[in-house]
Amino acid sequence: MKKLALLSLTLMGINSAVAQEVMTPELLWKLGRVSPLGISKDGKNIVYKVATPSIEDNKSNSKFYSIPITGGNPTEIKEYKELIKDKNISPDGTFLLSHQEVKVSNVLGKDVYPELDKANAQVYDGLDYRHWDTWRDGTYNHVFYGGIPAPNVRLAPPIDIMEGELFDAPQKPFGGDEDYVWSPDSKNIIYVCKKKAGTAYATSTNTDLYQYNIETKETKNLTESNLGYDTHPMFSPKGDLTWLQMKRDGYEADKNDIIVRFKGMDMNLTSAWDGTVESFKWSSDGKKVYFIAPVDGTKQLFEVNFPGLTRIAITVKQITNGTFDVTEIIGFNLDKVIVARNDMNHASEIFSYDLKKKSWKQITNVNTETYNKLALCKTEKRYVTTTDGKKMLVWVILPPNFDANKKYPALLYCQGGPQSPLSQYYSYRWNFQTIASQGYIVVAPNRRGMPGHGVKWNEQISGDWGGQVMDDYLAAIDDVAKESYVDKGRLGAVGASYGGYSVFQLAGIHKNRFKTFISHCGIFNTQSMYGTTEEVFFTNWDSGGAYWEKDNKTAQKTYNEFNPINLVNNWNTPIMIIQGGKDYRVPIGQGQEAFQAAQLKGIKSRFLLFPEENHWVLKPQNALVWQREFFKWLKETL
Repeated sequence: MKKLALLSLTLMGINSAVAQEVMTPELLWKLGRVSPLGISKDGKNIVYKVATPSIEDNKSNSKFYSIPITGGNPTEIKEYKELIKDKNISPDGTFLLSHQEVKVSNVLGKDVYPELDKANAQVYDGLDYRHWDTWRDGTYNHVFYGGIPAPNVRLAPPIDIMEGELFDAPQKPFGGDEDYVWSPDSKNIIYVCKKKAGTAYATSTNTDLYQYNIETKETKNLTESNLGYDTHPMFSPKGDLTWLQMKRDGYEADKNDIIVRFKGMDMNLTSAWDGTVESFKWSSDGKKVYFIAPVDGTKQLFEVNFPGLTRIAITVKQITNGTFDVTEIIGFNLDKVIVARNDMNHASEIFSYDLKKKSWKQITNVNTETYNKLALCKTEKRYVTTTDGKKMLVWVILPPNFDANKKYPALLYCQGGPQSPLSQYYSYRWNFQTIASQGYIVVAPNRRGMPGHGVKWNEQISGDWGGQVMDDYLAAIDDVAKESYVDKGRLGAVGASYGGYSVFQLAGIHKNRFKTFISHCGIFNTQSMYGTTEEVFFTNWDSGGAYWEKDNKTAQKTYNEFNPINLVNNWNTPIMIIQGGKDYRVPIGQGQEAFQAAQLKGIKSRFLLFPEENHWVLKPQNALVWQREFFKWLKETL
C-alpha cells in the first residue's frame, strides 16, 4: 500500500477528534455565505455581506457587517455604501457609472407587428438567440454615466455611452461592474465589450477594451490587435491601464495573462510563467501585482514585480502555500493582504496574511461555531501514474472518523469545465464534505485539462475529450481501489457538465468497474450538442470543428469515437440523469436522450428535472431536492 500524505484539515482551529455530528445537506444549506465588499475608506474595517439561505422562504436573506481589519467583533450595519470607496464614482467626484438593460432591437412578434399585441413569437436572423438561461428579447446591457444622486437634487437623465449598439457591456450572463472603470483623469470610461452580433457573437471570444471620451463622445478600441478575451480593466496606482488577456479567438480556457500598458507599450507580466491568472490587484505602491492562480490542486496567492523602464527582470513568485484555496484579494493593510479563503471542509471566510511573517489570521468566523461541532473529513493528496507515464494529483476525501479497517464505497468525481480547476473549493452542490460525511470515499483526480499543472497539461484535453482523460479517470479510481478500505464492489462515478459527459462516456467503456452513475447536465450526444448549445466557439474549439466537416479528423473523432451516444450498446449499469430545463449551455435534449436510451434498454434509471433551473441549481428547496435524490440514488444502487 502506498504511503500517503494524510492532511488533517484543522486549518481553522477545529478539534474534530471530539466532534460527533457530520455535515448533512440540510446543514450545508444553513451555512452563512460570506461575500467581501471592501475595506473602509479609513482603512480600519472590512465590510462584508453574509447571505443565509432560507429553505422555508426558498431564498437567501442578507445582512451586512463591518469588522476591524485586524480582527475583532463584527458590527451589523444597515447601509454600507458610504463606508467603502465606490469605484464607479469618477475620481473628480463628478459622475457615477452604472449599467442597465436597453431595448435596442425588435425580435418579439408583437414588437414587429404592434397590432398583434397578443402574439407570442420571436424572430431571429442569426445565432446568439439565447444565452445561458434566457432568450434574446432585443435588450442589451449598456454602460451609463450621470450625476451623483443627492437629496433634493434633480439630475439630468444618465447618458448611454453605447446608444443604439446591439452589444452587451457588461458581458452577459455574469458580467458586472468589473467590466467598466474610470480613467484617473475622469475624462474616459474603459469598458469590456464583444462588438459582434448574431452568429459572429456566438462563434467568438474576442472581447476588447473600449475607451469612451466623455468630452468628445468618441469611442476607441484599445485592444484591437488581440483576438481573444480582454477583460478586467484596472488602473495601477500610477495610472497605468492593466487587464487580463487571452490570445486566441474561440478558446475560452486559453492562458490568461496580466497586461500593463506603460508609456505606449503593452507589457505582459506573466508570459514566461507556466500558469493562468484568475484575478489580480495592484499593491498600494504600484510596484507589484498580486494575483490568484490555480496550482497543484489549490488556488494560491502570487506576486509579480512591475519593472517599468528599469532592467530588472520580471519575476513571478508564489506567496502562499497550503491545503486551501485563496479565492479573492480584498485589499491591503500595511504588510498584510486581506483575502477570502476556503477549503474542502470550510466555506469561505475572510483572512489576513502577513507577507513578512508568512502567517495567517482568520478575521471572520461566520460558520466557525457550526464547524466546531462537526467531525471533519480527512483529505489525502495522492499522486497517481497515468497510462502515458505522467504524475497526476488526485484528491482523496475520506469520511469523518475514518477507520482503515473498514470497507467503504467510493465515488469517482468527474470535474466539469472541462478546463476548470479541481482545487480545495467549497461547493454548495458538489460538496465533498457532505458526500464523504454520508460514508463515501471521494476520488477527485486533477485529470488532463485542469489548470494548475502547466499550460500543456491544461490544453491537452481540447479535441481529445474521450481519449487520455478517460484513461486518467480510470487510473485514479483503479489506484485508490487497491486500498484495503475500499469496497471494490461498490464503486460509482458522478459529475456535471463535462463531468456529466465523462459519466456518459465511462458508462460505455468502464468494463464493469462501476455499480452506479450520476450525470448532471451532461453532454450525451456531441452532434446534437453542437446544434443546440449557445456558445458555439466552445464546441468549435474543444470538439475540433463541426460534425459535417468530414475531412476534419479531430472533429470526426469527437462526433463518433468520443460520442457517448455511440456507446450505449455497452450500457449495463444503473444511471441517474439530472437536467435543468433552462440550461441552454447543455440543453435539455441531452438529458432526455440519455434517459430515453437507458429506459428503452431496460436499465434502472431515473430522470430528475428542474424545469426552472439552468446549468446550476440555485433555489434552496430545489438544491435540497437535488441532495436528497443524489443520496437516495446512491443508497439504492451502491
